[in-house]
Amino acid sequence: MDVDELLQRYKRGDRCFDKIQLQECELLSAQLNEASFEEVDFRQARLGRSYFQRCQFRRANLSEAILWGTDFTDSDLSGALFRDADLSAARLTQATLKDSNFLKAMLCGANLSRANLERANLIFADLRSTSDQRTNLDGAILRRADFSYAQLSQAQLHHADFQGATLTRANLATEPGIIPTDLTGADLRDADLSYADLSYAILQNVNLQGADLTGTILDHADLQGATLPDGFQPTP
Repeated sequence: MDVDELLQRYKRGDRCFDKIQLQECELLSAQLNEASFEEVDFRQARLGRSYFQRCQFRRANLSEAILWGTDFTDSDLSGALFRDADLSAARLTQATLKDSNFLKAMLCGANLSRANLERANLIFADLRSTSDQRTNLDGAILRRADFSYAQLSQAQLHHADFQGATLTRANLATEPGIIPTDLTGADLRDADLSYADLSYAILQNVNLQGADLTGTILDHADLQGATLPDGFQPTP
């Protein structure tokens, strides 16, 4: 199938495009909402600024695809491959991304609010300045990922693996009476948390051995059972 046939079929009302092969295609600013693209092959495709709201992309391959500004709001992308993909400023609000693979992906400025990224692989991913309020990253692998200036307020990060990740000036803070950012059991060994704000965050049983806590704000953070860097004493 080529792009023209896809668009014509969609225009006629067809919404099932499972397992199609469209490597290296160009589909910019397309409107393809509420369609199924399960196991589709979009490797190295150029899909910038397209709309895929409420779509099915389970186990799709979007490795090395250009997806800047693409809208996947409320779509199911469970198990999808995004290795080396460019999702800068993409909208993934309320998307399901469980077990997806974002190895070395570019997500700078992406909106991941209320997205579900349980067990996702984000090793070496670039998530600078992402909007991640109330994102579910339980069990996600975030080693060496860059979360500089990211907004992680109210995120769920139970047992997330942040080994060696960069969270410089990231905002994980909340206020009294608001659902706190929850990092219970997270692995933050050797992570850079310099000048990050973790006010009121739950840090129970986290491992911060070797982490850089220079200027880190831990006001009212729950550090019960946490393993702290050698010689570090939190301010009462």
